[in-house]
Amino acid sequence: MFGLDRIDLKILRVLQNDGRLSNAELAESVNVSAATCHRRTQRLIEQKFIKSVQAHIQPNAVNLGSMVMVGVVIDRSTPESFENFELAIKKLSIVLSCYLVAGEYDYLLKIRVKDIADFNKLHSDKLLALPEVRQLRTYFVMKEVVDNAPLPF
Repeated sequence: MFGLDRIDLKILRVLQNDGRLSNAELAESVNVSAATCHRRTQRLIEQKFIKSVQAHIQPNAVNLGSMVMVGVVIDRSTPESFENFELAIKKLSIVLSCYLVAGEYDYLLKIRVKDIADFNKLHSDKLLALPEVRQLRTYFVMKEVVDNAPLPF
């Protein structure tokens, strides 16, 4: 798989499940020496197989317990319209993810807010003011069944 051997794949799988492991713990779990493990992990980072290592924060602990998915329809399907929207959406820190999609919407947004009132303010103050937006459709997530699952390789 893309120049990765079985040890590289093991390192990636283990780190996907627990990025806090020390190099010694990681080396033991993939059955290589600490030096070999460190060298391989650094190579995986340098070659961009590992995008980043970050903590997954419990949303309720930081008062962002409501997840909202928003479907966005752009007014005109031109490269300039898409570029204008994308430049503006990248400036909104409350948007966790933004995907250009095929289908009913042009973009899907994943947003975390405190509650419905918080989203209502965001909707009227920020989302409706985004350039090139013709229509927004909002879906409040009732239950997160799977979120940030490891990649299945």
